Amino acid sequence: MPEMFYSKNTYLMKQLVIFDLDGTLLNTIDDLGTATNHALGTLGFPQHPISAYPAMVGNGVTKLLQRALPSGLDTDDNVAKMRESFREYYDEHCTDNTKPYPGIPELLEELHANGINLAVASNKYHSAVVKLIEHFFPAIDWAVVSGHKEGIPTKPDPSIVFEILTVAPTPKNGVLYVGDSGVDMETARRACIESVGVTWGFRPVAELKSAHADHIVSVAPDILDLALNGSFMS
Repeated sequence: MPEMFYSKNTYLMKQLVIFDLDGTLLNTIDDLGTATNHALGTLGFPQHPISAYPAMVGNGVTKLLQRALPSGLDTDDNVAKMRESFREYYDEHCTDNTKPYPGIPELLEELHANGINLAVASNKYHSAVVKLIEHFFPAIDWAVVSGHKEGIPTKPDPSIVFEILTVAPTPKNGVLYVGDSGVDMETARRACIESVGVTWGFRPVAELKSAHADHIVSVAPDILDLALNGSFMS
């Protein structure tokens, strides 16, 4: 599995929209929760209702598993065992109940048709990100698709954004970062790029506001308007 997908566009790009994955492009919560419950049950730990999982996701699989384990039992050893069981299950079932949010496929097609480059930056482990993107958005010519890789800090550390901009060089005033959480807004702030918070994901609007989102949108076409109007470009 390659570390990233690369586009053929190696020249300086004018505009780039970077998307978070879970809670932004795809509603993955049922499959994430089911996989975590599978791992908990396999190891004899109590499971959670799926409705509890939106508050646990957003910082990568390790943090999800730590949060799901009973208090005081979130040891490195238990997390390692959970991770093995989680990945074995999730790799087979990550598309069972996951689906794009309304308007997302059309948004990506319109952005691409208008010459705006697209990327994904996710805290989910890289191989799962690639599988989901290939499954749900096979026709999109992504500039970069990047998930979490060992040795690279998770968001809100901006390393993944800098990695993307190395592969897809774009002036920072031509970049939008779209996500559903305070983690995403903080990632954009640390990378010194414009942020867009979406209200259809896993976190409340209050979190986006408290994280100082530059824009907050409630429907996918609003992202297209921001990109086409170039209101984020100075």
